[in-house]
Amino acid sequence: MKDFRQLKVWGKAHSLTLKIYELSNHFPNEKTFGITNQIRRACASIPTNIAEGCGRNGDAELSRFFSIASGSASEIEYLFQLIFDLKYIEKSKYDELSNDVTEIKKMLTVFIQKLKADSYKTERNSLWIYTRM
Repeated sequence: MKDFRQLKVWGKAHSLTLKIYELSNHFPNEKTFGITNQIRRACASIPTNIAEGCGRNGDAELSRFFSIASGSASEIEYLFQLIFDLKYIEKSKYDELSNDVTEIKKMLTVFIQKLKADSYKTERNSLWIYTRM
């Protein structure tokens, strides 16, 4: 079990979620149950899946939950485009949010690749041990 709070990617995802909650408080009232709910849930899904993966056993499970978090980050990319096109946010805010989510996606990708590489090394070493006996 790993402490998700120690992961930089979790901290960035949590900060982004807090930004989205604050930002969406200013969306038009009629959008409260539509786009506001969707963007909040999708954004919160990123740090939530990171946390859940850290609570699971093994790197395979951690990698799977990080992949789910990455999928949620892709969903957020679209939702940022949507709220920008609907004129709920200015270009500068859109750029800021887009940069934040891009950085999170890159961090998740590197983490997933490292977990897979480590897993491959472990499997290869195990095979080598068995073929040498």
